[in-house]
Amino acid sequence: MSKPYDPKDFYYRKAKKEGLRARSAYKIEEIAERFRLLKPGMAVLDLGAAPGGWLQVMAQQVGPGGVVVGVDLVPIAPVAHRQVRTAVLDIRAADFEARLAEVHAGKFDLVTSDMAPKTMGIKDVDEARSLELSALALRTARRTLAPGGSFVCKVFMGGDFEAFLKQVKASFARTKVVRPEATRERSYEHYVVGLELRRDE
Repeated sequence: MSKPYDPKDFYYRKAKKEGLRARSAYKIEEIAERFRLLKPGMAVLDLGAAPGGWLQVMAQQVGPGGVVVGVDLVPIAPVAHRQVRTAVLDIRAADFEARLAEVHAGKFDLVTSDMAPKTMGIKDVDEARSLELSALALRTARRTLAPGGSFVCKVFMGGDFEAFLKQVKASFARTKVVRPEATRERSYEHYVVGLELRRDE
């Protein structure tokens, strides 16, 4: 029998102790370390960035010479790193990319997405909504990444996942599917990692 859900589990307590805003920070930390995604001076875009746990981790690794842009539908409290910029933007809006360029005009070396729909508890519906957001994140990555850039995206397994994975593989030289250690036992989320954006994108 699986363990009962504990909202204040090990990673929750660890995040609180270390001053991180969310336990999910350990997910991007593990993925970034495993695939060597973050280096000093890089430019990173984080989609669905609230409350800012991923921003904290990535800001530390890109350093003051880099830039980390976090966008979400809700305001993100200021992060204590000058290289972090945040904005309230809707990835579905027609002017999303234009408004994003006002925050950071250049290309990005890494695009991450921890976006998730408001779940209804209906597996098929939740999966479909998750994949819709994943497709929007991939489209943004294709348009804003520099050649050779990387992509990390949360998805709920099931539904049209294989079709989405095929699209990622068409855009990146290497693709991996991972489930970080900090993922809750009952969650069916995974992360798709695209490495080395093809130059013809």
